This record gives sequence, structure tokens and C-alpha cells, in this order.
Amino acid sequence: MHVTFYTKPGCHLCDDAEAMMKLVQEDFPLTWSTVNIESDDVSHEKYMLMIPVIEKDGEVLLYGQIGYADLIDLF
Repeated sequence: MHVTFYTKPGCHLCDDAEAMMKLVQEDFPLTWSTVNIESDDVSHEKYMLMIPVIEKDGEVLLYGQIGYADLIDLF
């Protein structure tokens, strides 16, 4: 599964979510593209209060505090 991961520098929830994604990736076929919302006005306006956000095919799957179990549930 390939998802888009919306984040920004200095976001501790984003760092935690990415760490969980790396753990999940050890056992499941998870890949992602990272988008820094500060470098894209549309993404910034859309997600500035929600990050981190995991999106697939335009649908928000998870946002905010994202844990290991939340990610496993996607599979």
C-alpha cells in the first residue's frame, strides 16, 4: 500500500507517526511519499490543523495521533 504522508518540520506527532510507519513497514507492504505542508499552500490550508495526515487516493485514512494499531488496521 502506498500512501501520502503530510507533515511539517518540528511536528512531534509527525515524527511519532513516521516512526510507527517504519515499524509497520517491517511486516507489511507500506510505502509513502512525504509532503511538507509548509511548501505547498493548498496542503497547508487543507491540513494545517490535522497533521500528521495519511491519505490514499484523495481520502484521509488517519490523522492526528497515529499509533501502530491504527496503521495495522489499514491492512
